[in-house]
Amino acid sequence: MTIRNVSVIKTRYLSKYKTKNCAGELMVQAQGIKEVAYVDCKGGGQIEVVNGTAYVGHTAGPEATTIIDVKDPKNPKIVHQLMCAHENVHAHKVRVANDLMITNYESIDYMGEPGPGFRGGLNIYDVSNPHEPKHIHFWETAGEGVHRYTFDGRYAYISPTVEGYIGHICMIMDLADPTNPQEVGRWHWPGQWEAGGEVPDIPREHLRCHHGIRQGDFLYVSYWHAGWAILDISDMTNPVCVSRQEWKPPYAHPAHTALPIPFKLKGMDVMLLADEDVAKKEHAGPAFIWLYDIGDKANPRAFASFQLDHLDSGIPAPNMTGCHQPVEVVRSTEIPVAWFEQGLRIMDIANPHAPKEVAHYVPDAPKGAERPLSNDVFQDDDGLIYLIDRDWGLHILERS
Repeated sequence: MTIRNVSVIKTRYLSKYKTKNCAGELMVQAQGIKEVAYVDCKGGGQIEVVNGTAYVGHTAGPEATTIIDVKDPKNPKIVHQLMCAHENVHAHKVRVANDLMITNYESIDYMGEPGPGFRGGLNIYDVSNPHEPKHIHFWETAGEGVHRYTFDGRYAYISPTVEGYIGHICMIMDLADPTNPQEVGRWHWPGQWEAGGEVPDIPREHLRCHHGIRQGDFLYVSYWHAGWAILDISDMTNPVCVSRQEWKPPYAHPAHTALPIPFKLKGMDVMLLADEDVAKKEHAGPAFIWLYDIGDKANPRAFASFQLDHLDSGIPAPNMTGCHQPVEVVRSTEIPVAWFEQGLRIMDIANPHAPKEVAHYVPDAPKGAERPLSNDVFQDDDGLIYLIDRDWGLHILERS
């Protein structure tokens, strides 16, 4: 693994949307963003930065988590790496708060059959010294394991597979004692509780909690091809569904991230709903982002959407052409979004009725790949943006 320091990056345009060199290779394309540094490491499913340390959860094993010192963002240094304990599994998500690091452990179809003895769940570490993480506990669950989740330093809002249920469900875990985490409450989409006699009205593979994001006493939960829901968790032992919207039909893409905005926009409480450009139910154009008025949580209303100007939503496109994942810590009306092949896009929602792009950064295709696949994005307290590719490479960026 190597790191390059970039003080100035030149933008080269040979075509409107894709830039190539004389050999026909894709090259960096940028507007309003410059690169600070690049870490030449394996790609990831999630990037989080806490107190000058970046944590990368890798999309494919055997690497699990890479820890990078970014206190000097122009000179990042890899300080530790954790490995998966089994073949054909991954630990592609990572969350850190209050000196605790939580990583998922999951088998997934694109990795193949998991190695002998695999059990899915969560690994919990003490990272008070991030150079030497200490394993505290492994929380085990049945089936594939845990996918994406959020963590506030006490409670984790996770998406595990659980015995008796179809697919991933929504669960709240209390980590007050990280050596003995306890389930607080759970919620499932109607039709998931197979052991309780429920029968789904959509294909089994469409029933899957992706993850929940908490704001106040509400949890905003994306639920893949089923749709999404708002849960009242004022009593976390008994999450109550306030409303849910079904994606069966009319939408081809799965609901990936339900992101509540922590301030009002034009007097409205707003939520972004990012669909993911994978696992399409039918041939469809690239995925994009919906904007919802959630002032009345029992009756959320879509009032706008955002798609990149150069993408044609009505023309079928390959997977991972369109939207994937916005930042989940919103700091302003400018929302960085990892947009797969389209790199990083900065979406300004100051006027939520007419969201617009104000900057972008499309990296080179990483080594061994035909195109970039920007997979996750994080913005730190200083405004630096960390962009991880699904296959290879971490870019540290700033607005210019």
